[in-house]
Order: sequence, then C-alpha cells, then structure tokens
Amino acid sequence: MTNNENKTNTYSVSGMHCASCASIIGKKLQKAKGVTEVNVNYATETAKVTFDPNQISLSEFNTEIGKLGYQLNNLKTHHDQHSTSHDHIQHEQLESGSYLQTLQKQLIFTLPVTFLVFILMLWDIGTKLFNFPQSPIPMSLFNTLTFVFASVILFWVGQDFIIAVGRFFKYRVANMDSLVGFGSLTAYIYSALLFLFPNLKTFFTHGASLYFDVVIVVIGFIKLGKYLEARSKQKTGDAIAKLIQLQAKTALVLRGGKEVELPLDQVLVGDIVIVKPGGKIALDGIVTYGQSSIDESMISGEPLPVDKKTGDQVIGGTINRQGALKFRATRIGKDTMLSQIIQLVKDASGSKAPIQNLADQVAAIFVPVVLVIAIITLITWLTLGSYFLGFSQAFSLGLVAFVSILVIACPCALGLATPTAIIVGVGKAAQNGILIKNATALEILRQVKTVILDKTGTITQGQPKVTDIKCLDSEISDAQLLLFAASVENQSEHPLAQAIIVKAKELKIKLKSVSNFQALEGIGVKAKLENQNISVKKPDSKQSNNQIINLQKQGKTVVCVYKEDKLLGLIAIADTIKVNAKQSIIKLHQLGLKTIMITGDNPATANYIATQAGIDEVIAGVLPQDKAKEVSKLQKMGQKVAMVGDGINDAPALTTADVGIAMATGTDIAIESADVILLGGDISKIFKVVKLSQATVTTIKQNLFWAFIYNIIGIPVAAGVLYPIWGILLNPIFAGLAMAFSSVSVVSNSLRLKAKVI
Repeated sequence: MTNNENKTNTYSVSGMHCASCASIIGKKLQKAKGVTEVNVNYATETAKVTFDPNQISLSEFNTEIGKLGYQLNNLKTHHDQHSTSHDHIQHEQLESGSYLQTLQKQLIFTLPVTFLVFILMLWDIGTKLFNFPQSPIPMSLFNTLTFVFASVILFWVGQDFIIAVGRFFKYRVANMDSLVGFGSLTAYIYSALLFLFPNLKTFFTHGASLYFDVVIVVIGFIKLGKYLEARSKQKTGDAIAKLIQLQAKTALVLRGGKEVELPLDQVLVGDIVIVKPGGKIALDGIVTYGQSSIDESMISGEPLPVDKKTGDQVIGGTINRQGALKFRATRIGKDTMLSQIIQLVKDASGSKAPIQNLADQVAAIFVPVVLVIAIITLITWLTLGSYFLGFSQAFSLGLVAFVSILVIACPCALGLATPTAIIVGVGKAAQNGILIKNATALEILRQVKTVILDKTGTITQGQPKVTDIKCLDSEISDAQLLLFAASVENQSEHPLAQAIIVKAKELKIKLKSVSNFQALEGIGVKAKLENQNISVKKPDSKQSNNQIINLQKQGKTVVCVYKEDKLLGLIAIADTIKVNAKQSIIKLHQLGLKTIMITGDNPATANYIATQAGIDEVIAGVLPQDKAKEVSKLQKMGQKVAMVGDGINDAPALTTADVGIAMATGTDIAIESADVILLGGDISKIFKVVKLSQATVTTIKQNLFWAFIYNIIGIPVAAGVLYPIWGILLNPIFAGLAMAFSSVSVVSNSLRLKAKVI
C-alpha cells in the first residue's frame, strides 16, 4: 500500500481532558491496523490521522478508543467542493458549548459549598495559629454536612474521576482524571469508614482526621480550573473564528435576468454576482461591471481600501465600501482564497513545533511516574515515618502526602504550553496578513540569521516598464524592433516580457504569431518569426557595448534583440523598489539579520537596486537552478536561512531554505513551496513575522519553564520533604487549587501574545 492510497482526516475529539489523554489516544490509534501517522492536539482537541481507508474506518477508530472514554467525531471540511467552514465552526462551538454548560451546572452547586468549606477550613487554621474564635458550627454537624456534600460532589460532579479509576484497573491506562480519582477516592473511603464506624478511631493512638472537606474543595477547585481553562482555550482560537465569520452565507446572483439570493453552495463558477454598497463580497471573482473601493484589511492586514474596476480581481469576505459591482464568480467553496486561508491557519494551529517534543515525551510517562511516586511516598511514611512519629500520625500524614501528590501533579500545563502559544501566534499572524503553514516554521524563524531576497516582485514592484528602445540596425525602426521582441515575448510570463508586451500595446503595435517558441532558462526566449530566428536575451557577460553599460549604471535591465546572430537593438526596462523596502531592510538589520539580494539580473542593475534598498550583499547573474545552491552554501556555513521570493524560479530556493517566505502576489508554485505567505506582497511583513516568531517562542519557553518548575517543586513539597525540617506538609486543598490554576496561567500567558505589537 503506497502513501498515495492513504487519506488524512482531521477529527474533533470528545472526552479528552488532559495532555496524557492526548498521549493515550495517539498511542492507541498508532497501533491500529492501516494507520501510518497520528497527531493528537490537546489544545485544539483534534486528531489528525493518516490511514488506509480500505483497512480501517472511523467506527473502528472509535471501537479502539471508545472503551477508554474517547470518541472521534467526523467534521464537514473543505474536502467538499461547495462546503465552507461554517459547519466546522458550528460543530466545534456546540461541542465546546455543551462541555461548558455541563461544567456550569456542576459549578452552580459545587462552588458555594466549596468556598464555604474552604473558608471554614481557613477559620480552623486561624483558631490554631492566631487564636480566632471557635467555629460557630459544631464539629459533629460539620462532619455530617461535609460527608453528605462530599458524597454528592464525588459521585455526581466527580463521576468522570471515578470512571477514570475504573478504566485504569480495566485497561491499564491512566490520565489526569485517574490521579484526581485515586486521591479523592482514597480520602473519601478512609474518611467514610471512620465516620460510619467511629470505633475504628481506637486503632489510631493520636486520633484520626476526616478528609471530606478535602474531597469537596479539591474537586471544586479542579472543576473551576477546567471551566476557566476551557473558556481560555476558546479565546486562543478567536482568530480562526473571526476569519470564518468573514465568510458570507448567501450571494445575490443573476439568474434568468432576475436577482436571486442563493446560499453559497448553490452558486456556480461563472455566475454573475451583484454586490451593493456596504455589502460583503461572497466569493472570489473578476469584476464585470462597476467601480468601487474594497476594504481588504481582513485578508491582507492593510488598512487602506483598494480601488477596483472592470477586469480586477475581488476576494470573498472583503467589504464593498462604495459603488455597486457585478463580478463573475471564478472560485467557490474550498477553492476561494478565504477558505484556503482558514484551512492554512487551522493546519498550522494543529501542527507541532519541535520544541514541543520534550513536553510530549514527559506527558506520555508523567501519570504512571506520579502514581509510582505517590505509592513510594505512602510506603515511606508508613515505614520510616512510623519509626519516628508512630503509626497513627505517620499514616495520617502519609495519606495527606499521597493525596496531595496525586492532586498537584498536572501534565495539563505541559500539554498546553506549546500549542496554545502556537494557536495565538498563528492567529495573530493571519490578522496581520501573514499566513504561517506550520509551527516548525514559526519556531525556526527566530533562529534565522540571514534573509535572502529575490529582486523582482520582492524588493521591487514587480511591474517593470520599458524606458528605452535603442535600435542598432539602420534597416529597421524602433517600432519594428519592439514588434520583434513583443511577438516572441508574448508566450512568456516573465515580468520583463510583460513590460515589453505592455509597451507594444501602448504604441498600438499589432503582434505577429510565432512558432518553435523556446524559453532559455535564465537567459531569455527565442522563436521563429516569418521563418527568421528571433531571440530576446540578456546581454552576454563578455559584451562591452557602452550603451548597455550606461543603461545598466542607471539601474535598468537591458535585453538584446537578435535576428539570427545579429544584434538588432536594445530594450531597457526599469523596475522601482517598493515604497517601504528600504525601511523594511533597516528593521531587519535592527534585528541583527544579514540581508542578501539574489537575482538573475546583471551586477550593475542589481547593485543599483541593492544600494537604494540598503541591502548588505548582492548575488547577481544567478540562474534559477543555482538559487537553491546559493542557499545551500550559506546553510553549510552553519547559518539558518530564510528565502523570500515570488516566482516559479524561486520555488527550489524556497524549499531548500530553512524557512521559505512567498509573496502572495507571486505564482501558485512559489506559494505552494513556501512555509510563510505574505498577503499583498508587503515586504515589511518579513520583519513582523520574525518578531512574532521571537515573541511566540519566548512565550512557549516561559510556559514550559513554569510548567516544569511547578511540578519539580510541587511534587516533592507534596511528598513531605519539608516536613522533617519545618513541619510543612502541603494540604491537598492547596494542591488542588495550585493544579487548577496552573493550566489557566499557561493559557493566559499565551493570550498575552494577542496584545503584542509587531
């Protein structure tokens, strides 16, 4: 079976409550027959599975993981020609909303009880340490009330924890719910036995404590933490939700001479769509009637409206600010630019950065290790502790330590550290007109030391114009020279060719048909015109024509027109640098980045443009296939390289570079080859995406640091390492409080990226 016969689907996952859950699901699915790759993302609650549909199906996936409490849900995605992302986002909102509603119902009952018991516990501590008055509630009444409330909260609100314990014994899989379940059940069963059978207390020489209050407060705080975490996680995906909300639901279409409002899935390619002032452009198309200013800021990140007229392209999701327009639909459903942008952002949000590997490895073994540590701790208290403190006190303290370790150990913060930052970072980039295809590119960008930029269309406008026509053959005129050149170039898509063709049209020169057209890679083109070989090529490096040299010194690109081997004349073409190019290069220098311009143009023209833009180094006269070699040379010197380009000839270099950055004004092949896409072809966004990469990776490192430190410090303290020195033993209640808010703090730190100015 080859990879071509496999399919990749992304499913939403129900029942996933922690990073360990993601690890369990991933391992289980990876072992399934016909599955080649699995990527389970806890932050997005999705699973991306590559599998052979002839060997396994969704129902069989759910048979594998259903007994463990998880389920994959099939989503309507862009694979359907007419579908949009509305179905996807509505499903996600329903799933998330249902989970939040369940938590809300549980918290309405649990939180008042939790906070009341918590206050009474603090009051009790105050009576012992600061001589507070005795609690107004008698201890016998307090124990009875807490027994009732603990029973309700454990077996109703905390039933998922109990179920997780049952699955552990049945299937030998453990997650965060298992840890909380073990701790809560242990405290509850021990306390219930002492409460229901008071005579058991006689076995403890120092008496015995009841821990119903621990069960109540721990479950209450953990459920509150889960609720806050779920709400925070929703906010990390705001950028995707906003993009999806840009999609129109209907379009006003001309059918049979009448205006008919149709759902988008009924609009066909070629339909004429009407857009009124202030209306939303429903689909991608070409203007057939009218003039207007279009607000494309939601797509490109650029605030100024763009003027549109007949023949111009419009993009679905943008806003028509002024006049009425009619346009012919050219792309529908999954093919529209907005749908592709949404899919790219979703894919990038669900991808994993290399920095996440360590967190994944730790989370995979975390729960079993914690269980072992908790058991060893309890045994140590019962043996070594009994020797110094007596069995009664050692058992009581050991039980507290056992429960505290299980409660405080939280792999959720580790699991959320990287993906939440990636989701926010990728979403913020999209809002600024920057599309990042994968998390790896976002991480590597901050390590880049050298930025290589193509000249035409990247540093320059990419719209060169003919400035000079110099005929060197007395037998032909300038118009004839332009006729020869434009007729041959008419079959080429190169920007210089288009400049020659545009000039011929301006002079109303009627082009002639040619035969045997041939593109000379990196050199020019040639063809037969009226049985004569006409070629249009860049000057030979050995050519020393003074006119060529003078034109090149002016920053102009010169092409030579030949008939057979005779030079007929020269055509000079100039391309101005983009308005913000120089300022953008200055900002890259401020980040400590070296800039190199690479071009197939001659050194004189290239140096002229580079000087205007402030580029550090120029590599000129490079053939397309050699651009990738230049990138490789720098990589072999140990440099991380970003390549910025927009043409077909840039595709190999974009792929070779550590990070490929394509201008969205460029060709589809260049965009397909790149890791990052700059909408609108704005060169200033290179600086923005590098800054965003730095901010995102810094946030990830902060998240991982606090997640690791939290567990490295919390577990030993919970085990009681401070007790022999200062008599400090962590109360399970405070362990539960800390665990609940550790995940919330990580997500909140990631959300700070939204306010980051780039």
